[in-house]
Amino acid sequence: MDIVLYVVAALLMVAGVAGAILPALPGIPLIFAGIWLAAGVDHYRHLGLWWLVAIAVAGAIGMAMDFIAGLLGARSVGASGRALWGAAIGTLVGMFFGLPGLLLGPFIGALLGELASGTSVLRSAHVGLSTWFGMLVGTLVKLVMSFVMLGMFAFAFVFG
Repeated sequence: MDIVLYVVAALLMVAGVAGAILPALPGIPLIFAGIWLAAGVDHYRHLGLWWLVAIAVAGAIGMAMDFIAGLLGARSVGASGRALWGAAIGTLVGMFFGLPGLLLGPFIGALLGELASGTSVLRSAHVGLSTWFGMLVGTLVKLVMSFVMLGMFAFAFVFG
């Protein structure tokens, strides 16, 4: 039974790495669930409370930076509130259109939101690009923090 649970833990971690890129999956929580399952199967011999807390903190930082980066990208160029809402809605709608939707959804949403607030097309495009770039940076930070979590897990499991 332990082998089955370790396989489930590994699948959760792999799905979590995919979720670090795809907003449809909760990447960091899936990674943490897999790590916690592996630690539980091991009876917390290699991964104790403090390792789990440290990994959870790394995950929380990754999730927070993902949310903050998109806002900072938009705010850095003075985006309107409508542009922020547009980017959020564009991200949600874009999830249903695969990779093109994930890439274009936030940009189109921010662009349309900024246009709705009465600014020029050029300014709206600038806001859309800045928002999209911020979201891209947030996704990269989330991906890096996902690998940091996995690295901490591997280190603790091998040397703990």
